[in-house]
Amino acid sequence: MRNARKMAGIVAGVLVLSLIAAACGNGNDNAGDGSTGSTGTGPTGATGLSGSITVSGSSTVLPISNLVAELFSEQNPDVQVSVDGPGTGDGFVLFCKGETDISDASRPIEDDEKKACSKAGIDYVEIPIAFDGITVMTNPQNSDVTCLDSGDLYALFGPESEGFKTWADADTLAKQVGGNGGFPDAPLEITAPGAESGTYDAFIELSGITDIALAQGLTEDQSATLRPDYQSSPDDNVIIQAMEGSPGALGFVGFAYAEGAADQIKIIQVDGGDGCVEPTRDTIADGSYPLSRTLYIYVNKAKISSNPAMKAFVDLYLSDDGVKSSVQQAGYVDLPDDQITSSRSTWTTASS
Repeated sequence: MRNARKMAGIVAGVLVLSLIAAACGNGNDNAGDGSTGSTGTGPTGATGLSGSITVSGSSTVLPISNLVAELFSEQNPDVQVSVDGPGTGDGFVLFCKGETDISDASRPIEDDEKKACSKAGIDYVEIPIAFDGITVMTNPQNSDVTCLDSGDLYALFGPESEGFKTWADADTLAKQVGGNGGFPDAPLEITAPGAESGTYDAFIELSGITDIALAQGLTEDQSATLRPDYQSSPDDNVIIQAMEGSPGALGFVGFAYAEGAADQIKIIQVDGGDGCVEPTRDTIADGSYPLSRTLYIYVNKAKISSNPAMKAFVDLYLSDDGVKSSVQQAGYVDLPDDQITSSRSTWTTASS
């Protein structure tokens, strides 16, 4: 729990620092021309900027954006940067209403969200920034469970597992859908992200739950959900704490949160069809870990020209001092150089 609390403290502290930096600026209201130099290897060093930038969305991406916001506020004290993490879905609701400038996302934008943005006249640019691996966890005392395959995950988390109160209750369903089963006869206490989270959506897709549910004859709507009778939380640290509190705990969070609490939880390997794989930086980067995913920021294109600070902020975000340093500090996995170059090129084209 110590590391989980440390993560929470860093996140809260960075936001406070960014707001304090804005409040303590020199009051210069003259915005510059937004020219910030290359998004290559060094800090942009933008000066003369003022105004505000609002970032919201994924709790997974939150630590990365907060670290970038802290660095940006040090260089641009007259710009107020607000960052929060209600979840990817909730973030897109705000973004597609034009209420935020940048939306953090732990999954790609979905069709209904695209329609909402289009209806509101919100044009945006999608920028990949890092890799993550959704990490399945239990309590360290749970020695019976070391690896779960798609059928097992479906039987424990899926829409047909509602009402299962013990791990063993999921045995029959697991074997029916091709899982291994053999679960212990122990209380099953699930705590995990809720439907507002991009991690929720990504877990359903990457784990194979959707495909199994459809094969079981469930509707498309049902196949896009988890069982409704588990404890959901938008706070990854609350989920970590739940893993520590019960021998029968089960849940999932982004890799950085799990790695930060590795002494207090037990990470479960996942078998996507090629054997059991543990989430590590290497297995996430090469995609061999089945629950690997890409993290994104989405930028409102209309606000690039109307708010020079926006361009400077994203320029810094994509610099080595921004995304590479912040991704490493936050505990996630860097994109390879060619993909970082592609993200920078996408941004250069959109912001020109």
